[in-house]
Amino acid sequence: MSAETVGMHMPAMVTLDDLAAMNAADPNGHRYETSPEGVLSVMPPADSEHAQIASRLFAWLIMAGWPAEQVLQVAGIRIPGPGRDGGRIPDVSVWSKVPPRAVWLSVAELLLVIEIVSPGSEAMDEVTKHREYAAAGIPQYWVVDRDDALTVTLHQLSADSAYIERAKMPLAWLLQTQPGDHLV
Repeated sequence: MSAETVGMHMPAMVTLDDLAAMNAADPNGHRYETSPEGVLSVMPPADSEHAQIASRLFAWLIMAGWPAEQVLQVAGIRIPGPGRDGGRIPDVSVWSKVPPRAVWLSVAELLLVIEIVSPGSEAMDEVTKHREYAAAGIPQYWVVDRDDALTVTLHQLSADSAYIERAKMPLAWLLQTQPGDHLV
């Protein structure tokens, strides 16, 4: 199917319901997200290294005592915006309590989102989502770069609703610590 054909059938304003339908219907595993301003992003399917990193982080959090129901992989979150909400799907998210069953979860009980940078997603993960997650009031945002060390940058929300960098370390080092040392 050509881009022109897809464009003819694309709604003028993509809603979160539209995004959910697009994510469910894609046979190739692309991830569809939108900013609160209505900008549609289509991410390619994750590769095996991406999946391994997400699994390692998930296992680390579970082994440290976080309930599996509060540590989610690829769960949709509703990013509040002026006039409309956006929808993002972080690679891993940690919640203060078990979130309700929904396609797009409120950020109200969200403690941490983790994004694993994929080739081509650097600007999205390090600039766009950084800004959106801070504006949404998400207390912590971690970014895992795909460099040789798999460097993890830990950002914490400041009093003026901007992220400050708390630490930067190789993933292997982070996984030797306790999550409670970093989740405040």
